[in-house]
Amino acid sequence: MAQIQGIKGVKDVLPDEARVWQHIRNKAREIFHTFGYSEIIIPVLESSELFLRSIGETTDIVEKEMYLFDDRDGKKIALRPEGTASVVRSFVEHNLSHSLPFSKLYYIGPMFRRERPQAGRYRQFYQIGAEVFGFASPQIDAEMLSMLDLFFNSLNIKGVELQVNSIGCPICRPAFREALRNFFSDKLSNLCDNCQRRYELNPLRILDCKSPHCHAIAEGAPKTLDYLCDDCLKHFNTLQDCLKLAGVSYNINQRLVRGLDYYTRTTFEFVSGSLGAQNAVAAGGRYDSLVEELGGPPTPAIGFSIGFERLFSNFDSSSVAVKLINVFVAALGDKAQEKAFQIINQLHKKGISAITDYDGGSLKSQMRKADKFDSEFVLIIGDDELSKGVVIIRNMKNKAQEEVPITMIVEKLEGIFKTHDSP
Repeated sequence: MAQIQGIKGVKDVLPDEARVWQHIRNKAREIFHTFGYSEIIIPVLESSELFLRSIGETTDIVEKEMYLFDDRDGKKIALRPEGTASVVRSFVEHNLSHSLPFSKLYYIGPMFRRERPQAGRYRQFYQIGAEVFGFASPQIDAEMLSMLDLFFNSLNIKGVELQVNSIGCPICRPAFREALRNFFSDKLSNLCDNCQRRYELNPLRILDCKSPHCHAIAEGAPKTLDYLCDDCLKHFNTLQDCLKLAGVSYNINQRLVRGLDYYTRTTFEFVSGSLGAQNAVAAGGRYDSLVEELGGPPTPAIGFSIGFERLFSNFDSSSVAVKLINVFVAALGDKAQEKAFQIINQLHKKGISAITDYDGGSLKSQMRKADKFDSEFVLIIGDDELSKGVVIIRNMKNKAQEEVPITMIVEKLEGIFKTHDSP
């Protein structure tokens, strides 16, 4: 029978890598909780209308990449391609603005886009994201960027640079759009097909094109900061002042726009020089009108998402200490297997990780298995040990071993691991 392969662009995260992912997730939760964020768990399935209204019908995500299908009742369903729209939908649906003066939320989970798989980009990919609702002040923008900077530093991520920009608001952005159209009007034939389409629908997104040819043409394009209204310019200048106060290094990148239609004012990316063209490890910005567009009250908001796979590729996995299996029980014979099961059950209740090979085998083969699991201790139980009422405990690091009464083995191991865990 032919072997079934995984779907292209969808990867398995195997145990060694999963341990590192868990470390990164735990560090994110630790840092985010310090800043007052609470975790929200959002569904993978959403009504497709949510993304049509929030992301925009003319974006590449909706037009080309989103997984869409009909539910059995004929309703259009989508696998979520990003997290912000889902969090906003939940915020509005559950009236979170009524229960708290502001909300700080984060999420961790898979997203889905059918795009060409490449380094750091998959069709099922994972994101860590966060959203804040209720603050219009640029200080919350700076606090969020400070939190991300602290998160990357806590993981010892090197070579990541923060880039910031402002794309204005509905008051000042129309003039910038018009300036872009005028600039690109006589260059249309030299742009890629996507950018020729963007010219009519949203010329800002030409600046976001990853094509080196379009990138070169756009070098001389008008700059966003030259078209900001007084309020947007004040917001952006205050953001910079706050970043300096927080000790967060940054660079202004006036080509930095977001690919989704709902962003306003602050946009930002943390980029890595080791990832090629798709170099953003984290990206986000302010979206002050999205909550209202999705049926909620007028609510200023800002958020970001981190690409888990790209973050992982910048992380030194060797820095994560692999948690050892505490105890491997090598049981020789049926009676020993019964006693081993009893001991393991007691160890589990004490929070001590313990495993055994229920298929048995020779002592030599079981010791090899204990080595493969990197066990700290091996308990050896055979007929001789049972007749004497003892268990042999072997330290796999220094190879020292001793006999311990069976009735005392759980207490003995509990004492060892309490000592290990003491500061």
